[in-house]
Amino acid sequence: DDVGQQDRPICSLANYRKLIRPFHERALDIIHSRTKAKTLYHSCGSVYLYLNDFIDMGIDALNPVQVTAKNMEPGRLKREFGDRITFWGGIDSHHLLPQGSPEQVSQEVQRMFELMGKNGGYVLTSVHNIQPDVPPENVLALFQAGQECVYPVHAGGRA
Repeated sequence: DDVGQQDRPICSLANYRKLIRPFHERALDIIHSRTKAKTLYHSCGSVYLYLNDFIDMGIDALNPVQVTAKNMEPGRLKREFGDRITFWGGIDSHHLLPQGSPEQVSQEVQRMFELMGKNGGYVLTSVHNIQPDVPPENVLALFQAGQECVYPVHAGGRA
């Protein structure tokens, strides 16, 4: 159900609202009318333009935060939307995990917690599934760094 590309959403906001949102709303209305379930929406790419609509429809979490896509800067997303939606992902699986060092992975985990973990609403994970070309040391660095981070990070410092 991806509605984003690397450099833009798949269509204008007006066309999203006319052509796609009604189907999203119908599915979400069914879920919300019958359960108290939280909803996680998956879309890769640049979905910044649609985030207010996602929130208005009752989407609770966005997966993934594809940090390499246009307008998907973690700090900006958190500042603008972080009190209304949970962000899921953010650790680059295209370049950092397969090509970075364990130290770089650990540093990025810490940076993501500092940017996205303020007052909760962040789930640490890679942007996409971890692929076979990722060194095991980098997978360990991701999880070990995540265990070392104190969560949730509060605006005035760590909890």
